[in-house]
Amino acid sequence: MEVSHSLTLNESALQQLPDDKKPHFIFEWLRFLDKVLVAAHKSDIKSCQQKLVAQLVNLLRESLGAPARRLLARCLATLFSVGDTFLLFDTVNKCNDIIKVKDDSPSYLPTRLAAICCLGSMYEKLGRMMGRSYEETVTTLVRSLKSSESQTRLEIMITLEKICLGMGTAAGAALREVSRAARGALLSERAYAVRAAAASALRRVLPLMRLAPADVDAIAAACLRAAHPSDYALRCAVAELLGALIATTQAGEVSSTNTKMKMGIQSVQQSKKDPQKNVVSLEEALNLLMGAFLRGGTSFLKGDIIKSGSGVNREVRVCVTHAYVIFVQNMGGVWLERNMTTFLTHVLDLVANPKAASSHVDAVYSRKCINYILRNTLGKMLGEKAQASACKEIIQIVAKQMNSIDFNPENAKDCNQETLFSQHLLVCALSEAGELAQQLGTSVHNLLADTSLNMIDTIFMVLQHPCVALVLLQVPHKLAIDGRFHDFREQGGYSAALAAVLGAVARSPLGVPHGRGKVAFNAAEQLLRSAGQSSRLTAARTNAGWLIVGAICTLGITQVKKCF
Repeated sequence: MEVSHSLTLNESALQQLPDDKKPHFIFEWLRFLDKVLVAAHKSDIKSCQQKLVAQLVNLLRESLGAPARRLLARCLATLFSVGDTFLLFDTVNKCNDIIKVKDDSPSYLPTRLAAICCLGSMYEKLGRMMGRSYEETVTTLVRSLKSSESQTRLEIMITLEKICLGMGTAAGAALREVSRAARGALLSERAYAVRAAAASALRRVLPLMRLAPADVDAIAAACLRAAHPSDYALRCAVAELLGALIATTQAGEVSSTNTKMKMGIQSVQQSKKDPQKNVVSLEEALNLLMGAFLRGGTSFLKGDIIKSGSGVNREVRVCVTHAYVIFVQNMGGVWLERNMTTFLTHVLDLVANPKAASSHVDAVYSRKCINYILRNTLGKMLGEKAQASACKEIIQIVAKQMNSIDFNPENAKDCNQETLFSQHLLVCALSEAGELAQQLGTSVHNLLADTSLNMIDTIFMVLQHPCVALVLLQVPHKLAIDGRFHDFREQGGYSAALAAVLGAVARSPLGVPHGRGKVAFNAAEQLLRSAGQSSRLTAARTNAGWLIVGAICTLGITQVKKCF
């Protein structure tokens, strides 16, 4: 293959090869050229650039496969970037002409795909050096969307995204044209890959546009329509778009550092010239996400349901869950710390809403979604001090929720529905508090010692909740077993909590005194022996006793031997 390692294509050597070897020869030459052009100087290319451009343009009609198309596109873009640009617009016009040809035969498809791919790479790499040629290119590509098959539509969407990325705000009216095309694809496109590419293209356009509340509504509605039906890749792409959309509405609060990381340095520099205000308030933005999570989407302008039907599809709910995380990641850790109370209250209220738990399966599904949001925001975006504040905030929410429950049997019927749904909030809140406590390690002692918080007492208060939802709080270095074992033993209904605490002992490096395992075993034995005394409590006491015995087995051989 050494004959293919030259700056220009060795056409005589290519002609001598059999037809089945020619694609391999071309591919090897493109690979070599892709590596050489990056390090080449303008003087090295100047003498042969015209011939090289002609050879690369001629390869557009060689029915190249996808890998060769990508290499060809990169080589053309790099060539004009390193060398002269006197043939740039001629090359762009030739690519546009190839796309305009009304030939739907399979043999012409690779040529059209190669031309589209090359345009995308050139606009992405050369940016504003492409001048106003983008106007004709965008118009040609958008018109081709209507009559093309799925593979061409996918390549067109990718190229439109690259045009927006390269041209930035200089694209002017073309941005609106790309936005309309991408939004239309989200609403009506059948191919998942094309919908995902449209979502990605629209996400690139967002920082370059001035959005009105009506635009936010329309794009959010398109996102929810695109999320069902969907696969994993499409849900991720739509969630990225929806999260970035909501973050864009809060542009006045996004820090410049975080914006550079998420939306690109060029976009930030352009936005600094004209400071933006929030398109909608934070409450309205969160309510838009809440409506999508609970009902498939509502409009904060009209207040109507965007997606018909009483229940929301689980694909949409997962997509919106991911969008919550993307939104907070776009806003940054500083924003999360500043809006901790608002965010936590909003997210936990989601799972307490009756529409999130219309059935047991939906309730479990919603709890998983809320736990995912909390873990990927509080657990991954905050420092130690902020995580401690988040844990404190969660415990305060739990205390407030428990204080609102009326445990008077006479009023049980009045508050039964509210109490039923509050269990999901408590499950998610305490699960996240446990995870944060585990992350904080020994630093959690400050929270446990805070007399105004009463963290342990608040957690034990949850054991009085009438709903049987088991929650494990993992406090690895202080399980508070010494002072609470007798409370567990005296209350048979607390056996599940006792089993949870025993299971968490393995996470403590010092373990617990050996005698505590024996105390727990005696409580289990007492439950099992008294199981037959009342037929009404037989099943409950038997289950409780064996649950504690199973938990004792996790303490290790030494502890278990002392119990038996």
